[in-house]
Amino acid sequence: MASKARRTREVIDRDLDEARQNLIITYQLLFLPMAFPLSASIVSTNKMSIKVSPTRKPHFLVTHLPFPFNRPTSTRFHYPKFNRIFAIRHDDSMELTSGWNILNLSTSAEQGKKWFESAIATIILFLQLTYPLPLIGQDSWLISSAEAVLYSPETKIPRTGELALRRAIPANTNMKAIQDSLEDISYLLRIPQRKPFGTMEGNVKKALKIAKDEKEAILTSIPDKLRENGSVLYASLVDGKDGLQNLLESIKDKDPDKVSIGLASTLDTVAQLEMLQAPGLSFLLPQQYSDYPRLTGRGIVEFSIEKGDGSTFSPEAAGEPRSTATIQVVLDGYSAPLTAGNFAKLVVDGAYNGVKLNCANQAILSDGGLGKDIGYSIPLEIKPSGQFEPLYKTMLSVQDGELPVLPLSVYGAVAMAHNDVSEEYSSPNQFFVYLYDKRNAGLGGLSFDEGQFSVFGYTTVGREILSQIKTGDVIRSAKLVEGQDRLVLPK
Repeated sequence: MASKARRTREVIDRDLDEARQNLIITYQLLFLPMAFPLSASIVSTNKMSIKVSPTRKPHFLVTHLPFPFNRPTSTRFHYPKFNRIFAIRHDDSMELTSGWNILNLSTSAEQGKKWFESAIATIILFLQLTYPLPLIGQDSWLISSAEAVLYSPETKIPRTGELALRRAIPANTNMKAIQDSLEDISYLLRIPQRKPFGTMEGNVKKALKIAKDEKEAILTSIPDKLRENGSVLYASLVDGKDGLQNLLESIKDKDPDKVSIGLASTLDTVAQLEMLQAPGLSFLLPQQYSDYPRLTGRGIVEFSIEKGDGSTFSPEAAGEPRSTATIQVVLDGYSAPLTAGNFAKLVVDGAYNGVKLNCANQAILSDGGLGKDIGYSIPLEIKPSGQFEPLYKTMLSVQDGELPVLPLSVYGAVAMAHNDVSEEYSSPNQFFVYLYDKRNAGLGGLSFDEGQFSVFGYTTVGREILSQIKTGDVIRSAKLVEGQDRLVLPK
């Protein structure tokens, strides 16, 4: 009798374990579809097969600008009938099998087991919905760790042009450590209700300690002719009105608004000091590109935009409606020296004066009628985050975790359209301003075309004007108002 009872218990334990596995897998498929990547996964009503296909390549207009309405196919599920249950075969494949074939038990044991399964299912669902737990087999069913980070809402890519430009400065490592510590406060300020002011205070004290301990290293990394200006900025960073000490006092007052304002001012001072440490490129360009124009630092282009239909732009504060509006774009030669250099030369040559603009749902595109002989056909130029120099003729594999230093997923990002012959090259003169919209992005807030275009700058002044620009509006003038001394032209 004891032996028979033991065998019966082993059978029940084995079957319960199998049922538990089946319930968990069923739960994963029914309740966690959002965890799958954007590629297609189809579940048949008769057989279940997970077929992960590469994310569909976006369609492009003739200009090779991404058309906003063509988005990757989303995950589709066809749920099986309730009289079927998921089963794992011995070869680890999966199929839908009749429940009576899986639970081959006696009638009396079946009734008790079904009741027990229902209880287990209820407990698992309740706990998982209340306190998410790691599920058996989740790693193999869901996306890879790199994709999990990529598609996570917490993906920490720059959300403003100013932040992206600041991160792109190739400055002293001590200054970058100070910057990283302060930028973490920006994320802490987003926490609703009770702010972690203690953590913020620790971040500022850490930055202050680095600034004081590494003063000599920070200042000696600035060229001699700029060091006096650097000393002034350093003093302002440590003890000035817009410095770390003042920010520390704002945090102790536990006033989020004061902290936000003080943080922005302190980070501006950090950026100015970093700019002095980076008077030129930190890498050598490939020899084959030595005959291209290049920008060896930062530049600012000012556009005057005129309404083409006689209407007006919204008035400025306490102002009158206006037929023209001004926007400024900061060019980043640190990360895209060839692309920014070619664009800056076109501006200096007056190539964009009088050019019409065309608007898609998510972009403002310059007219492509300038001709192929205007400007240089620059190879696709993208600098990956964490790398020392840009890649050429190579798109980034964003799904593998590669992200650019200058992301496209920022409202007001400026990039070159693709060449009409090869996507390994940018257009000689056609550019677009990207109107990023999180509603049309992936779960990590990334554009579906991230890593596909040569981004070389951001709109920093007049962003509110961008949404008012319509097809037919005209670039009345474009001027390089800063950075001409950093523009190196071919001999």
